[in-house]
Amino acid sequence: MTRPGATTTPHGWTFFRQWLKNPLGVAAISPSSPQLARQMMSELPRGARRVIELGGGTGVFTQALLDHGISPSELLVLELNEELHQHLQKHFPQVQVACADARDLAELASARGFGPEAPADAVISGLGLLSMPKATQQAILSAAFDCLQPQGRFIQFTYGPANPVAKEVVEALDLNARRGSFTWWNVPPATVYVYSRRVSRAIPPRSMR
Repeated sequence: MTRPGATTTPHGWTFFRQWLKNPLGVAAISPSSPQLARQMMSELPRGARRVIELGGGTGVFTQALLDHGISPSELLVLELNEELHQHLQKHFPQVQVACADARDLAELASARGFGPEAPADAVISGLGLLSMPKATQQAILSAAFDCLQPQGRFIQFTYGPANPVAKEVVEALDLNARRGSFTWWNVPPATVYVYSRRVSRAIPPRSMR
């Protein structure tokens, strides 16, 4: 019996081959499971229309976003690995797919129609943030929130229960971090985290007596 998420499909072998070439640059040995994709989609803001995906891989989340109702023209996918980038372009010809570093997202998104005049509702991330230096984490999240509307969400999965973004980064960017769902049906098991901007509560003026 094959476990969910095992690398037996063509997509799985494409992903596994890239992991063998660069185990530090590819976060897992197999693509994300369908259950994890559903859990990621469940964290999208209600009515979300415009989405950016970071680390598209073989397209598990890309397909889930399209199945969720996101229009191909309203989806921007970044993938730094050239072979995976070509794989995504081949399988999702109507989606904007860029071979680019997530730290350069703000400039790229503006050029692709996701700038301040038309911000995204959410950023879905398959990047291995947990293994990245704090400075890299901060650069990526800062660029992502520059592309999000004020109530937008950054949705990330990680292996294990710990928050993948350093506390110092969350504080520096003035973010809220919320732990979402956990799935065993992924290789390895994964947890979803959701990040959003903190919203200061207005202090009502004191009445003068």
